[in-house]
Amino acid sequence: MSRTRLQDEYNNVVAESDIVICLFATKVGKYTEEEFEVAYANFKKRGKPKYIYTYFKDVQLIVSDMNMDDLISLNNFKKKLSDLGHFYTSYKTIEDLTGQLRNQLDKIIADLY
Repeated sequence: MSRTRLQDEYNNVVAESDIVICLFATKVGKYTEEEFEVAYANFKKRGKPKYIYTYFKDVQLIVSDMNMDDLISLNNFKKKLSDLGHFYTSYKTIEDLTGQLRNQLDKIIADLY
């Protein structure tokens, strides 16, 4: 038994991280959104995490097969990011995502040296 939610422990890890990467495909889950909010609030308050990357997978959606609440969660979260001035990136495949992440990590490493 724990006095805190397991999510609170995850949030503590997020708050102490140097880099946070959020990945989304067909919906924005409440815990992933909470982790983003923790990362962003700590970034604004303490400058940590120093880097927050947000990626959305480009997927073919068949609206009749999709849960409308999931679609709304995606659109609302993208709007929230826009309102915060936070840019997100889209990717098509795992190879595309790993290439984009590699480019970002190369830039971070270059800034360190």
